[in-house]
Amino acid sequence: MTETTAPATTVITKILVANRGEIARRVFTTARRLGIGTVAVHSDADAALPFVAEADQAVRLPGNTPAETYLRGELVIEAAKKTGADAIHPGYGFLSENADFARAVIEAGITWLGPDPSSIDSMGSKIESKKLMEAAGVPVLADLGTTATEADLPLLVKASAGGGGRGMRIVRDLAALASEVDLASNEAASAFGDGTVFVEPYVEHGRHVEVQVVGDRHGNVAVFGERDCSIQRRHQKVVEEAPAPGLDDATRTALHDAARLAASAIDYVGAGTVEFLVDANDPSRFWFLEMNTRLQVEHPVSEAIFGVDLVEQQINVAEGHPVSTAVGEPNGHAVEVRLYAEDPANDWQPQSGTLTSFEIPGVVTEFELPAAGNSGWLRLDTGFVAGSEVGTHYDAMLAKVIVWAPTRAQALRQLAGALEKATLHGLTTNRDLLVEVLRHPVFAAGDVSTDFFEIQHLAARASSFDAETVRLASFAATVALQEKYRAERRVQKGSPIGWRNVVSAPQVTEFTLDGIEPHVQVEWFGGRDGVTSHGLSVSRTLQTTATSWDVTVESDGVATTYAVVVDTAAGSLSAPVVHVDSAGGYVKLTKVPRFVDPSEQVAVGSLLAPMPGAVISVSVAEGDAVTAGQTILVMEAMKMQHTITAPVYGVVSSLPVTAGSQVGAGDVLAVVDSADDAAAEGEN
Repeated sequence: MTETTAPATTVITKILVANRGEIARRVFTTARRLGIGTVAVHSDADAALPFVAEADQAVRLPGNTPAETYLRGELVIEAAKKTGADAIHPGYGFLSENADFARAVIEAGITWLGPDPSSIDSMGSKIESKKLMEAAGVPVLADLGTTATEADLPLLVKASAGGGGRGMRIVRDLAALASEVDLASNEAASAFGDGTVFVEPYVEHGRHVEVQVVGDRHGNVAVFGERDCSIQRRHQKVVEEAPAPGLDDATRTALHDAARLAASAIDYVGAGTVEFLVDANDPSRFWFLEMNTRLQVEHPVSEAIFGVDLVEQQINVAEGHPVSTAVGEPNGHAVEVRLYAEDPANDWQPQSGTLTSFEIPGVVTEFELPAAGNSGWLRLDTGFVAGSEVGTHYDAMLAKVIVWAPTRAQALRQLAGALEKATLHGLTTNRDLLVEVLRHPVFAAGDVSTDFFEIQHLAARASSFDAETVRLASFAATVALQEKYRAERRVQKGSPIGWRNVVSAPQVTEFTLDGIEPHVQVEWFGGRDGVTSHGLSVSRTLQTTATSWDVTVESDGVATTYAVVVDTAAGSLSAPVVHVDSAGGYVKLTKVPRFVDPSEQVAVGSLLAPMPGAVISVSVAEGDAVTAGQTILVMEAMKMQHTITAPVYGVVSSLPVTAGSQVGAGDVLAVVDSADDAAAEGEN
């Protein structure tokens, strides 16, 4: 018997979103336009975020972690009953593909804004869904199980449940297969509560292309084109676009037909995405990957080229209305980037803290399509605003920035320009990497694949900076700091910056550049004629707020204005963090104090926690000899596992943590004395 989400006569009056952040705000936007009431549920960590304030009603889920809050289906249903919500939208992640939760919602008499639980069951296991699709005639990759041989390499170990790149490992050495299966299984069990994994051939130069479908209870399946989501890190998408570039009409039609066949095979109802792996060298060859039985993060690019609101489609289908299969041809091109709080130069390490500034110029709409007639536009979907706290309990995505333009080239140019001029302070982000991808000649040519970052080795993946950009930004930062100090003087407030009766040597201001050695030193002179430094001079300084200045620097006849923000909260009064934005890009500096507090010094060889989190395993003991790159321990934070390794050959001299320890950012996890230092100490 088919389980139903709603009778044909349903009229939804109030929607509870069983999720957080930008997807909650996205659903609320459509609901408000349709005159439907809204309810938010939130953890303690999320209480101050915009989605909570924007809802008509909000219900607290006590606790911070997903297991305490957003994964507690019974608390979500109780919140719906308490507020009179007659429908629940699951968003993506958390409980969105949990068939038992969907059943519980339906049994409680609440409309489920998703597919039938039986469809979720059918596609919830990647192993079983591949068997089902193969039987339906959809091409699939073989499940090799334990039969893999050297001839099958490389291999991909993949979690059967869940998604988001967790529980995935690439294997190039057959001898490592067993250990990689164990690691993938452990990560999958932690992320999804199911450690089942499978092994399939790894397509070395593949593309991730997915098809958007919407099915109804009248047997219709509408196909809203395809998206290319090949630009990925850690098997997670960072750039998505529609239509997928470089596909001929025959391949495009074959993909759409296969997706329609997949949806029809399970009587799919609602919005869903059928994902395929496409051979980048021969796009006519493709294989079914999985079906996401929910709304995808990247749904806005499909909305942009078809002029459709997919959340509204979900609501209409849940109310029993038919979906039109005459969707028309796509219009123009749309690209979405995922702006993450992460450090691409440090293995994509997630970041946490306060987002002190957040502004993207040119945005004309948030969470919805703009009015028709624009030649190109930007849309912003975000769960944060300036001042928001980005915690360690959830995904590190700050925002999705979406562009639509008549052509792909126009879309790439507009999006790259907007990101480059964005003001993003307080956290390290992947902004520079996204700009580099959008302007990369290989990407611009449409040559996309899931191994793009491994092949291209982009500059933003390395801790390197353009020397001239840093020199100019550092000088502007120095001038702003001196203006700040002059404004705070108790005496001689009117004296010029850097005034000295007898000039014998330049003054020196020193900065660290994201912790990179050597320090940046600015030698400068000040007086009645302004501030100068080795051919640089200041033509204008304008204080714009209590903590920010516009400093115009002249170099070789060219004047450039730098927006400088001095952030003592992120640093300290003696060592503030200085944010510098200009047409040349963003530079984050930290002033080096003249005198260092000895209590802030850390022993040489200390391995520090990159962020708050929990130690889940420790592989060594004090006194153990270790090799460079050897695993010391594994941390879990922001839904990812992070391996801490020995930086040198040496001996573990201190190990203050154990499995289960909770650590803060900067806490010492272990100390490894290098072999040379240990030998020298033994000789003394």
